[in-house]
Amino acid sequence: MKITRDEEKEKELNGQRNDIPPAMPILPSKSGGTQEVDRRVNLGQTSADNPNIYAQGINGEFVPGVNGAVVPGVNQSGEMFGSPVIGETQVREALRTLEKYRQGKSSVERRVVQAEDFWKLRQWGRAEDENKRTTPATAWLWNVLVSKHADAMDALPEPNILPKEETDKTEAKILSSIVPVILAQNGFKKVYSENMWDKLKQGTGIYGIFWDNNKLNGLGDVSVRKIDVLNCFWEPGISDIQDSANFFTVELRDKKNIITSYPDKASELEKNLKGGVLTVKKYRTDDTVDDTDKAVVVDWYYKKTVSGRTILHFCKFVNDVVLFSTENDPEHFPDGLYDHGKYPFVFDVFYPVKGSPCGYGYTDVLKDDQIQIDELSDALIKNAKQAAKRRYFSKMSGGVNEEEFADWDKDIVHVEGDLDEKHVKAIEVPLLNSIYYSLLEWKVAEIKETSGNRDVNNGGTSASVTAASAIAALQEASGKTSRDFIKTTYDAYEQIVKIVIELIRQFYTETRKFRIVGTSGAMQFVDYSNANIAPNPQPMTDEDGNIIPGAEDEIRLPDFDIEVTAQKNISYTKAAQNELALQFYNAGFFNPQLSDQALATVAMMDFDHKDDVISKISENRTLYDQVMQLQQLSVTLLSEINPQKAAELAQSFGMDVPAVSGETINPSAVSEQNDETSEDIGGESSGVAKARERTRNSTQL
Repeated sequence: MKITRDEEKEKELNGQRNDIPPAMPILPSKSGGTQEVDRRVNLGQTSADNPNIYAQGINGEFVPGVNGAVVPGVNQSGEMFGSPVIGETQVREALRTLEKYRQGKSSVERRVVQAEDFWKLRQWGRAEDENKRTTPATAWLWNVLVSKHADAMDALPEPNILPKEETDKTEAKILSSIVPVILAQNGFKKVYSENMWDKLKQGTGIYGIFWDNNKLNGLGDVSVRKIDVLNCFWEPGISDIQDSANFFTVELRDKKNIITSYPDKASELEKNLKGGVLTVKKYRTDDTVDDTDKAVVVDWYYKKTVSGRTILHFCKFVNDVVLFSTENDPEHFPDGLYDHGKYPFVFDVFYPVKGSPCGYGYTDVLKDDQIQIDELSDALIKNAKQAAKRRYFSKMSGGVNEEEFADWDKDIVHVEGDLDEKHVKAIEVPLLNSIYYSLLEWKVAEIKETSGNRDVNNGGTSASVTAASAIAALQEASGKTSRDFIKTTYDAYEQIVKIVIELIRQFYTETRKFRIVGTSGAMQFVDYSNANIAPNPQPMTDEDGNIIPGAEDEIRLPDFDIEVTAQKNISYTKAAQNELALQFYNAGFFNPQLSDQALATVAMMDFDHKDDVISKISENRTLYDQVMQLQQLSVTLLSEINPQKAAELAQSFGMDVPAVSGETINPSAVSEQNDETSEDIGGESSGVAKARERTRNSTQL
């Protein structure tokens, strides 16, 4: 089914706080707005002394103390006391950690910037003066990236969400329809395309999956964005970002915009933003970027373990000013930022390497070949130009008018005295041996073989291959490298969908409206919330299913498996699937009388949606058996009333009819009986008379 989001305003939440960053959630109260708290704490009292105390949060609301720490608050006289959990000291420590992470990532940043230069064909730099010659850059590596990106776009992923329990089948079906719409509303096709470019060029594409309170007029919704690897920092030496103690992302923002976004901190920001404490690696761009009036805003994600559970916390700061912190706002974030407790980022890696969450891309593998091709091409072009443009030696006293000699538009060249080869002599340019041309062709072939981007992938074939089936087979074989990296992308997509489901589970407390276009094309409207997938307390039961008195309730959390398929298969795959279906039909696989042979054959085969074909063949067999039983029953019942009609019906079904008296009527004789005529015009046929006699005999006791 295809679903599109109803763009009308669904519902507005009252009491929204505009100072929270868009990607940061506000936990709504049961009434739909943010919770109001009017209790205050006693001077110097901690949450360890009184777990019910509340302190004043960073935006003036009163929030509960956590972990026994002194949280900021006010006493009954209105005097402030305590300090926030995350303050200037913690931010400065985070900045030191961020700088250590940045230094550990320096080699990755150099590779990424260099890969972008190769993509722009700027591997030899850029000549500021157009007349200044630079080594020409050929586009063989560029062609590999474009071709592989096209393969990836042909296999745009789509989720099929499967239940792990029978009771969750309905929710899985609805989520399978809703999640693609949520991704489409985020422009996922564009996000996917941009990340595939990064994956192919740099080796890593990064997705960010957040909750955005500002979407849908304040109702909030999932947000999926592309994250630049230059703006991410993690613990050096780890391979999975979830194992990193901290994870940072940075963004360059206008200073005035930061101040207006946080008016309660305007005076502190105006003083603090005069200087910068952090620098970020940048790409070499064609535009001249002036970042004088910009500051680096840091999003700091970190994990803490509380009672054996991993809690994800978040802090946004600029320089050493805290703009927002979940630990400073425990009323709205008692369980951290997100209930799933994971960093909301998914890395899609091309060629993985040990000790880093980032991988290598095509640029890293093929750049040396590209450089050698450029150098060989430059040398061959130089030699060709030198041989094409003749040059001459001329004696100083040769008497040749050199200006006229060098001007090919002059028909006459004047000389003084006698003219011979001693005065003017052509410069002989030695032509390069053919081995150099062969070397260039060999290097080009090496790029094609290494990347798997052969001519057949782009529609070219050799003269000996002309059959359509042979060309299709070659394309299928040469596309195995594309299928390999697309499968790893599907693994990343599976993680994205899982995070989306977790955000739906946590934040879809209000009903959302969706417009559904079913398989029949009929428009349907559905409402959806997290009511059926949120944690649900259930009584503890014994092995026999009986409720255990006094036992603590179990928390049931519906879980799902994710099956990723391609929205649009490549042309070859479509043709192959269609041809296979026709072969099954011609072989009689869908003939219910041949179901046993068909099932045995399909069981030995391997193709997409094999289970669906087996299910359809089995359904046909079951339906056939039911029809045969109904036919037999109808003939038997009819024979009790009208044996002649029963015989005719049996003939149409191709079966024998058991007579009530125990005899068997041969349906082949029915037509002969129908041909018999009566002894006189007013009498009945002999067949009818015999049938009447058999019926009379069968009813006698």
